[in-house]
Amino acid sequence: MVRRKVSYNLVIFASGALLLLFCGLPLFWMVLTSIKGPGDILAYPPRIITHYTLSNFHRLFRDTDFLIYLRNSVFVAGMTVLLDIVVATIGAYGLTRYRFKGKELLANLTLFTYMFAPIMIIIPVYMLLKQFNLTDSHLGIILAYTSISLPFTLWLLRAFFQSFPMELEESAYIDGANRFQSLIYVVLPQALPGIIATSVFAFVVVWNDYLFARVLLNAPKLKTMPIGLQDIYESTIVDWGLLMSGAVVVTIPALIFFLIVQKFLIQGWGMGAVKG
Repeated sequence: MVRRKVSYNLVIFASGALLLLFCGLPLFWMVLTSIKGPGDILAYPPRIITHYTLSNFHRLFRDTDFLIYLRNSVFVAGMTVLLDIVVATIGAYGLTRYRFKGKELLANLTLFTYMFAPIMIIIPVYMLLKQFNLTDSHLGIILAYTSISLPFTLWLLRAFFQSFPMELEESAYIDGANRFQSLIYVVLPQALPGIIATSVFAFVVVWNDYLFARVLLNAPKLKTMPIGLQDIYESTIVDWGLLMSGAVVVTIPALIFFLIVQKFLIQGWGMGAVKG
């Protein structure tokens, strides 16, 4: 019995180590390349022990508009997540707490719109934004990102709200609270892990998007990081040190965001699993 338990633990440990190696090696190599000199980056065989430098990061911030791209990405992602969560919370609450004809059909159609690939809707979105003179603006791309992430976030929050017992809200009504007050003081605190888990999904969609940013943003001062990184690639042919230093900087805000919401993210996934 003890030997079987030890073997089981060894298999789990080996599987975890293999998964960590598989996922972490590209990130490790990216960081390593970002702090190597030009002569060491393409050296064969690859060198681990060599002279490291921060010159790539210095060139990135000195010679390119990367800080502008970073600021634009943070602004667009933050505003999209905020708008997305507000609209999805109101919509999900309405779909779970109000009774009206066609409610389930409306919920299913909302998720159905998420099935379309972004490449299929980019032209209609562009034409629609052009009608309102919102192309080449952050407001336009925030609305576009909200439209593509909202169906899934709405569906996720609907599942979270369905898991809350109505008795909690009814107790608030007995104490004199109206529906808005019960939503603010009773439902939303309980749904906070689910809301944060959903916001992670919206953040990842916006942070990594290239297609919408490439089509909807043309002004250099409005570009986000995925577009900025490609421009760096085109303007310097293949400057791997510059590219990898940019990739490291791109990763840091997302990593910080995940570290902050990690606790709530696990709770949110657990809530969804119980509901499912």
